Amino acid sequence: MKLLVDAQLPIRLANHLRQMGVEVLHTSELPLRNRTPDAEIKHLSITQEYVIVTKDGDFVDNLLLHQNLYKLLLVATGNITNSALVELFTRHWREISDGLLQARFVELARDGVVIHW
Repeated sequence: MKLLVDAQLPIRLANHLRQMGVEVLHTSELPLRNRTPDAEIKHLSITQEYVIVTKDGDFVDNLLLHQNLYKLLLVATGNITNSALVELFTRHWREISDGLLQARFVELARDGVVIHW
C-alpha cells in the first residue's frame, strides 16, 4: 500500500509512517511541493495507486461523485497537535491498513476508524 499525504497534514506524519515501514509520499516532496493541484494528486492516486491521506472533504466528494480516486483516508480529527495525530495513526494503524485493503474510503477520527465502503 502506498500513501500520498496531502499538504494540510504534517511531513512528520509521513516520516513516522515511513519508520513503520509504509511507502509514503508527502505533497512537499512533489515537484510543485505543497502547491500541487488537487487534479495532479488525483492523477497520481489513479495512475500509481496511491491512497490519498487528507483532511480535505473535497476529495470525499470526488470519490463519491466521480470515482476518480484510487482510495481515500480522510483524517477527521479537527484541530489536533502533530504529536497527537502521530499517536492516533500509531494506535489505529492496523484498523486503517486492514480497512484500506477491503474498502476505498476509510475515515480516521479521534475516537476510532470508520470503514465506509
